[in-house]
Amino acid sequence: MAMYDYDIGILGGGAAGLTVASGAAQLGAKTLLIEKEESLGGDCLHYGCVPSKTLIKTANVYHTMKNAEHFGLPQVDIPPVDFSEVSNRIRSVINTIQKHDSSERFCALGVKVLFGEAQFKDEHALTINGTTYSARSWVIATGSSPFIPPIKGLHGTAFLTNKEIFYLERLPKSMSIIGGGPIGIELAQAFNRLSCKVSVIDLADQILNQEDKDMADLVMKILKAEGIDFYLGASVVEVKDQGEEKEVVIQGKEGGITTLRSEEILVAVGRVPNVHGLGLEDIGLIFDRRGIKVDPRLRTNHSHIYAAGDINGAFPFTHVAGHEGGIVVSNAIFHLPRKVNYRYVPWCTYTDPELSSIGMNEKTAQAAGISYSLWKEEFENNDRSVAEGETRGTIKMLLDEKEKPIGIQILGPHAGELISEWVAFMNGKVSLSTLASAIHPYPTLGEINKRIAGNFLSTKIFSKKIRKGLKFFFHLKGRACNPQNLTTTSANDKKEEG
Repeated sequence: MAMYDYDIGILGGGAAGLTVASGAAQLGAKTLLIEKEESLGGDCLHYGCVPSKTLIKTANVYHTMKNAEHFGLPQVDIPPVDFSEVSNRIRSVINTIQKHDSSERFCALGVKVLFGEAQFKDEHALTINGTTYSARSWVIATGSSPFIPPIKGLHGTAFLTNKEIFYLERLPKSMSIIGGGPIGIELAQAFNRLSCKVSVIDLADQILNQEDKDMADLVMKILKAEGIDFYLGASVVEVKDQGEEKEVVIQGKEGGITTLRSEEILVAVGRVPNVHGLGLEDIGLIFDRRGIKVDPRLRTNHSHIYAAGDINGAFPFTHVAGHEGGIVVSNAIFHLPRKVNYRYVPWCTYTDPELSSIGMNEKTAQAAGISYSLWKEEFENNDRSVAEGETRGTIKMLLDEKEKPIGIQILGPHAGELISEWVAFMNGKVSLSTLASAIHPYPTLGEINKRIAGNFLSTKIFSKKIRKGLKFFFHLKGRACNPQNLTTTSANDKKEEG
């Protein structure tokens, strides 16, 4: 048997890599973790999920303060935002969470942590900082980076990505955002609410292109009402640096040219896997522009090398990366043939209101040729929503031909939290009758989940056939009030008063 320095080696200290390192070390495997940045935590902690949600919360508080009169409070004059203080708060939150992802903590678990650029020397060994290390199994979890499109003039113009946007010292007066995906849309609303004039440009005819158009259009309608401008079906022809301002020249589908001027440009048009510079070509590892190719057990074409997280191109979500890390531990350490299952992956876009989803939406169901029925419930009918002044939004439920849920989409307040009940529901194969009959606290937003399940079941329980049977067997007398009679009685009462 070949002798190696480590049982398992991991490239990348993000969600997937940290999950593998923690699990493997605690199970007794001699574990090596390599990170090219100066600290652990990955893109999510330093440039993604954590700073963006911190910024979004700050922007939402500022927005609420400016609109205090909507809650029966006196209107107040709010001073301008000092973005350096916002950035300080973002750093503070990151530093707090960083303690859980520190090299000291992982060393205490038994993990050897190294920082630097690593490159494979052969299928079992790599070099870092001039030293070679070998491992029986390797996990590549190097994540992804912002995609920079080949736009004329872009590389000669200063622009922002998610790596710089959270650490600005001053709030820009205006911003052009290239890209209408989740990152672009979340940041568009946040900066707009902080009093930065925002324009969003996207080549597609809708924002949030993976979502159903009706839901995405409702999000856009809300953001438009807040003052954000949208240029859809538009391609960026050229970017120009004009000193204090930058120009973005765009062309619509019909050929019309529009020039936008703004203080800053944010590029948010997608991600690319971090596959280069690792020496993957030298060891014959198969990858393409989407990422490293893996099988359902997350093994590459070298069965002892795994790829987890953004690097494999499946789902660019931190929670998926963590899940995949657990799959790798099962296969590499326990040697159990565990496969990844993406059937019920939830996700959320953290606009206000939030847009969350699990399973299929109408777009994916139609693409798969699956017949479905559609059920909706509006947040304006939820008492807690009305009490909190958060009535914008809807929940959609898709049922297949067997009347089983295949997907849920929620656009509404705290949709990311509300979808969690459906995560348990769909993974646990719970029946709609169980959800509808379960007692939910009142008044809560969560009642909308119970309500939409009840809406479907009520068509069965209160059908004409059921009513007819009950009337026959139990001699029920039927309606006690007829709306038409009520209208007639009301009219007669008015005549008598006259």
